[in-house]
Amino acid sequence: MSDFLGEAHTVAQALRAATELLGPRTDGARFDAEVLMAHALGASRSEMFLKRMGDPVPPAFAPLVERRAAHEPVAYIVGHQNFFGLEFAVTRDVLIPRHDSEVLVEMALAAAPRARRVLDCGTGSGALLLTVLDHLPEASGIGIDRSPAALEVARGNARRLGLERRARLILADWEAPDWAQALGGPFDLILANPPYVEEDAQLEPSVREHEPAGALFAGPEGLDAYRVLIPQLPALLAPGGLAMVEIGYRQADDVAGIAAAAGFASVLHHDLGGRSRALELKIPLGKAESSA
Repeated sequence: MSDFLGEAHTVAQALRAATELLGPRTDGARFDAEVLMAHALGASRSEMFLKRMGDPVPPAFAPLVERRAAHEPVAYIVGHQNFFGLEFAVTRDVLIPRHDSEVLVEMALAAAPRARRVLDCGTGSGALLLTVLDHLPEASGIGIDRSPAALEVARGNARRLGLERRARLILADWEAPDWAQALGGPFDLILANPPYVEEDAQLEPSVREHEPAGALFAGPEGLDAYRVLIPQLPALLAPGGLAMVEIGYRQADDVAGIAAAAGFASVLHHDLGGRSRALELKIPLGKAESSA
């Protein structure tokens, strides 16, 4: 057993030792230690606190903590992440769903409660699409991704959530010619969390060294994906439909400008921290009618 445990023989003692080790390296060291211990025990955190604190330290715990100390995200270590009350399997082939992105789902459900056809561009783990479908039982949807490995993760999540009959997951790249022909639109609701990080951005090691670069970086300004994707969205939307697009917290004006050039009016939504997080895009009624 690793040296950091010292004289720790019980779960409670090992949690203290792991928190001390992780403290200088990570935010939320105690919470991370608790999640890893519960995983090593094969128990929930509540069961651990109520029944297992005096148990011997499971052998699997120390290697898990060492991985976290090397900046590997907890979600990759335990293999899952909670998002909007649902559990999603994650691997290093997909971005970890962030709680900040839940505003995208919340606002989409509020703005399009009667959506029947949903498209998710860059689906990754499937978190956005599958969460929306879980809340819209009459809807069906398509998730696209250019990564076959990411699509396998999304398909597994669709099966576990009982949504595989309503969610088609398709290999497609919006930078490729005629990529949308196989989708069979139009769509009432389009979701997108495209890459939007600047190439030289200073990121935490847990992100830069572990999460897939292709799902993070989008040119020197972080705007390359928006410039390609957003102008293609009007042709995919049904009349009265809308797109909900995640953005970086400093990108609202730039992305709104790209959207305006494509004929969209935009509404900005903020996350729980008050940061710019999503743009709701709609074609104004007059423009939609004149282009019909």
